[in-house]
Amino acid sequence: MGGNDVLSSVVASQLDVHARFGGVVPEIASRAHLEAITPVIDEAISKSGLSFDRVDAVAATIGPGLVGALLVGVAAAKSLALTLNVPFVGVNHLEAHLY
Repeated sequence: MGGNDVLSSVVASQLDVHARFGGVVPEIASRAHLEAITPVIDEAISKSGLSFDRVDAVAATIGPGLVGALLVGVAAAKSLALTLNVPFVGVNHLEAHLY
């Protein structure tokens, strides 16, 4: 493992949730993020093959994006980083898609 390797990347899609509305509904997106965040974190750790005590940093999208959805991710990531005593890394949403 190198110093900047991404060991796990998990995506929870909301396409089916928003399809019936013809687009993203911000309040529904935020609620769906709340429901998905803990299972996504658990799956990411599991897929990495490591445990939480091996985490060196926690990253999350800080924008641009829907404020409610961003708040869910940032709050969860900052809480996890604080609990693990590791740095929080804020990432631009568009740059995150490069990985």
